[in-house]
Amino acid sequence: MTTASEWWQTALVRIQPGEIALRGYPIEQLIGEVTFPQTIWLLLRGELPTPGQAKLLEAALVAAVDHGPQAPSIAAARMAATCGIGLNSAVATGVNMLGDVHGGAGQQAMTMLRDIRDSGLPLADAIAEYRRWHLFLPGFGHRFHPRDPRRDPLLRLVAEAVEDEVVSGDYLVIALAIENAIAPVPMNIDGATAVIYAELGFAPELARGLFVLSRSVGILAHAWEEQQSGARIKGPIPRPLLAGYTGPSLRNLDNGRQAQL
Repeated sequence: MTTASEWWQTALVRIQPGEIALRGYPIEQLIGEVTFPQTIWLLLRGELPTPGQAKLLEAALVAAVDHGPQAPSIAAARMAATCGIGLNSAVATGVNMLGDVHGGAGQQAMTMLRDIRDSGLPLADAIAEYRRWHLFLPGFGHRFHPRDPRRDPLLRLVAEAVEDEVVSGDYLVIALAIENAIAPVPMNIDGATAVIYAELGFAPELARGLFVLSRSVGILAHAWEEQQSGARIKGPIPRPLLAGYTGPSLRNLDNGRQAQL
């Protein structure tokens, strides 16, 4: 790069006095008309998603927002908040915990699905060959849930998207074949969202980035809750932390929507 202007070149946003345009769309046209998931897609992919694509992306983002204070990223953010630091620093502490071990399984699962797809072998043989060289299959099994409650609704949405010709279904077929091959170990949230992100054409690295974006919501909420409690450093968080929930009991979404009418 020979000039400073070359360093600051971007195809993402046009900034002029009195003007902000994302991928060419004036911000004033997007506000109130385009959802946050649609805006994420626009910035990452360059064009607005179809309604079906946006629905799948939003489902994956919603599914991964939180997994309770026993999740390392959440625990770290809550602990940081007890140290009297600012909310942004507490959130950053949690986000920075998301790496290969905690937060990387979705990207790893996407890579596995692509490796199996591109192997050139019949599907059953490709899965067997992958298992021969890999002891760990990312995206399957869960240390806490016998069956991850997020699996079924996510895969149902993918199946519906296949029927509507929004996505091909190739990665869904591969993931279900793996699940069948290692039964009774079921797919988890990382495997289900890997299917969605792969079907939508995202790169594996972006799958991790999207998970970080999603989990940041839970990290922010927990850091804020901890700050509001006024607590200061209180030592290790007990595991499992199951008795600490003080919110409403389990309720039905349809009933909640009806109550708003």
